[in-house]
Amino acid sequence: MLCIFNNAVFIMKEVFVLDKYDRNILNVLQQDGRISFTDLGKQVGLTTTPCIERVRKLERSGFIKGYSARLSAKQLDKGLVVFVQISLDRTSKKTFEDFRRTIQRVPSVQECYLVTGSFDFLVKARVKDMAAYRDLLEDELLNLPGVKESTSIAVMEIIKETLEIDL
Repeated sequence: MLCIFNNAVFIMKEVFVLDKYDRNILNVLQQDGRISFTDLGKQVGLTTTPCIERVRKLERSGFIKGYSARLSAKQLDKGLVVFVQISLDRTSKKTFEDFRRTIQRVPSVQECYLVTGSFDFLVKARVKDMAAYRDLLEDELLNLPGVKESTSIAVMEIIKETLEIDL
């Protein structure tokens, strides 16, 4: 949307407020991203066409980032989850940028967060076993730009794991 004020042109982003139908659509799609629009509409109380229009609007507005399959890490021989606390040797902008850019290319790393506290980054990795983790740590993580030290936490049992967001 364009807005003109005092001869200046501003591009205004559309404000999108989720209603109960949108929230229900998002909840159902989190559980089954392959559901048909007809079945989705039935579950949320809409006919197919308005349901499709709402899903497309949720996609365009960025509420839905994409669709994927949930894979079995155990079946794929990546059953060990390890969290790694990483501290950098310098807290300069360049060091943080170099670390961010480089960790993106480490395939075993599933998630990486810049955090507050006694370390700089929290990394979640999935590997086959402890030997594979040792290789990941020695060959890749400790060689990332600026890494000063790390502390590892191996997961013994996954109690809850979800990508769903409580709406």
